[in-house]
Amino acid sequence: MAEAASADVKKLSFERALEELEGIVKRLEDGKVPLEESVAIYERGEALKRRCEELLRQAEARVDKITTDSQGAPTGTAPLDVE
Repeated sequence: MAEAASADVKKLSFERALEELEGIVKRLEDGKVPLEESVAIYERGEALKRRCEELLRQAEARVDKITTDSQGAPTGTAPLDVE
């Protein structure tokens, strides 16, 4: 069952994963969830967090910066230096 849930998370868009993660955080912060359910939704939250991080890394890898010449005219693109 956990494998199916993990596969499900891998199909989510960033926005959908983040929305679901925010809902989990709110439920856990409310403190009204039974212990076993808290553990289960916490684990799903971890999977959602990893998915969001993965999608952000992919987006960062695709971002380019515009390079310019001495007069400021665009000359092309180069990988963005992300630290």
